[in-house]
Amino acid sequence: MSRISVRGFAVASATAVTAVGAVTGVASGSTGQPSSDAGATASDSMLLADIPTGQQAQVQTASLTQQADAQAIAADVSAKKDAEESARKQAAADAIAKQKTEEEAKARKEADAASRASRGASSFPIQSSYTVAQIQSMARQIVGANQFQCFSNIVDHESSWNYRAVNAGSGAYGLVQALPGSKMSSVGSDWQTNPATQIKWGLNYMNQSYGSPCQAWSFWQANHWY
Repeated sequence: MSRISVRGFAVASATAVTAVGAVTGVASGSTGQPSSDAGATASDSMLLADIPTGQQAQVQTASLTQQADAQAIAADVSAKKDAEESARKQAAADAIAKQKTEEEAKARKEADAASRASRGASSFPIQSSYTVAQIQSMARQIVGANQFQCFSNIVDHESSWNYRAVNAGSGAYGLVQALPGSKMSSVGSDWQTNPATQIKWGLNYMNQSYGSPCQAWSFWQANHWY
């Protein structure tokens, strides 16, 4: 270890030696204070003096301990930064994966809805009349389970599942009370007599106007029309 690296220790030792020199001078009958030059000489002498071996070891140990502590702190800071960066990257990856999953689910839902809505009235046998149970069975197949209850709620209030229902005041017609009823001809020319045609038109209308039967039902509850 260099003498410069232990300056603090040397300065302390020099101070002690200077003090001892002053006392010795007084004891020998010297009158007056030790000169500043003498003090500086003693201090410089001690700065250049060799530190005893035992004391060198203590100073070296303290220095190494301080260096180890500084290195440990630096390592902790680096590890923390690495962990934060890793967490940020993982969060970004998770967000992208979640968005992709949601988009895929939405696409499947839309494809399923489109598939159901595209089913023509010809998918069901033509009859001269239909029971409520038969009409509801058609609706379950066309609308789908996750939206059927909302669709059913609207039909309950609009026509009570009577596919020939006519509003005496407005002329609205059928299960979903299309106004005018002839709008349903966009799906099939048999819109007056075929519940499947009316269901398909009603589903398309709810999806296009509100986003889904359940959103249409929410609007209906607030306004009592849709």
